[in-house]
Amino acid sequence: QVRLVESGGGLVQPGGSLTLSCTGSGTILTNTDMNWYRQTPTKARELVASISGGDDANYGDFVKGRFTISRDNAKNTVYLQMNDLKPEDTAVYYCNQHFILRDYWGQGIPVNVSS
Repeated sequence: QVRLVESGGGLVQPGGSLTLSCTGSGTILTNTDMNWYRQTPTKARELVASISGGDDANYGDFVKGRFTISRDNAKNTVYLQMNDLKPEDTAVYYCNQHFILRDYWGQGIPVNVSS
């Protein structure tokens, strides 16, 4: 019933930009804590960015100054604007909606930063 659907991933050259979208279905994203995580087969899952229900944003040190998380409540969507992408940003990115008693996860969307 509840789905978080990611879109906007793909192949991009180093230094390029990409915007990921996470659209909720069966769940309202407004006023909730939303996160973007990423992981690879050889790297543990890591928190990339978060935005609180009050729209306070936080970022992993490895993306500060390059990534921006935001939301559009009218579209029930959270975005991750990624600029100055680096090969080490290559991963599967997951949208997460966090509650005290449960978490919802997107299926993941690959981002490949390569020449």
